[in-house]
Amino acid sequence: MTSKQFVPIAPRRAPISTEGVIPWIRSNLFGDLRTSIATLFFGAFLFYAGSNFASWGLFSAYWLPDHEACRADGVGACWGVVAEKYRLIIFGRYPFEEQWRPLVATLLMVALLVASCTRTFWKPWLVVAWIVVMAAFFMLMGGGVMGLTEVETGRWGGLPLTIMLATISIALAFPLSLLVALGRRSDLPAIRSLCTVFVELIRGVPLISVLFMASFMFPLFMPVGVSIDVLVRVLVGITLFQTAYMAEVIRGGLQAIPKGQVEAAATLGLSYWQTQRKIVLPQALAMVVPGIMNSFIAIFKDTSLVIIVSLYELTGSLKIALSSDSDWRAFHIEGYLFIAAIYFLFCFSMSRYSAWVERQVNKGKQR
Repeated sequence: MTSKQFVPIAPRRAPISTEGVIPWIRSNLFGDLRTSIATLFFGAFLFYAGSNFASWGLFSAYWLPDHEACRADGVGACWGVVAEKYRLIIFGRYPFEEQWRPLVATLLMVALLVASCTRTFWKPWLVVAWIVVMAAFFMLMGGGVMGLTEVETGRWGGLPLTIMLATISIALAFPLSLLVALGRRSDLPAIRSLCTVFVELIRGVPLISVLFMASFMFPLFMPVGVSIDVLVRVLVGITLFQTAYMAEVIRGGLQAIPKGQVEAAATLGLSYWQTQRKIVLPQALAMVVPGIMNSFIAIFKDTSLVIIVSLYELTGSLKIALSSDSDWRAFHIEGYLFIAAIYFLFCFSMSRYSAWVERQVNKGKQR
């Protein structure tokens, strides 16, 4: 009986590649007849719309700040309105010769936000940095110290006002929403009822109503001679409004935690706050990261409503820039596209950061 030597067969490539761009297109865009028809239809529509927009916004556009040339036949978009009015759009009614101050203040605020979103900088000194940067921001914007000309808050506007309102509102609304969400699940009827009334009352009215009451009705209840700056009242209104919405998002995460985990923590002798801090909240917040970031994005965009109380943020500054000059008033579409790009840049950045955070907190569940 002869023994045969086993000879392994060399590995061969798969007959059809399953990785790369071409396989992805074949699988997702041309997987069957209906998918192929839909892909061709929407592809043709996007090509038609995209080519027209590119022709209007790029190839036939006029880029120099000349409103007469922009009205010539065959001229597409007139981006000269941005070149002419960008300082008024970005900084609003802030004094022209002092606009370096909101520029520096905004750069400091953005740098602080980037550092706060980077794990490398999650150190105890970051709290001190927040205090220093916020103090520097208001000192630069308001002036009146260190030889800086005083500028009243009514003249603050544009992008610095938008970023400031969104940043402070987010920083205040998040911890308050945590407390309100925990209060709605409290075993104490008084606390639970108070938090429920707060949420239902705030959520039952639009933000415009909250801003209107904070700006015009609240001063009526103040003692004679006592006045609170309109910027502070607007900040309080936006913060309370977003607190109510974010509290419901967090409460959804709290309800998803099994009751057995809380009971297990009690058997280990953990107090209520130890249980919430070490067991419940880390899991609940990880579950609702997209909802929380959605609330943050909503805060950033809702700052455009402060125009009703005569605070001209980015959108309001554009209206001032165009309404005050009849020569450029006809090119409002280009102006709105410019500020839409700014909003998209910030909102898309927050969305991508949310996706990164979600991947980090769910690493233990990935396979």
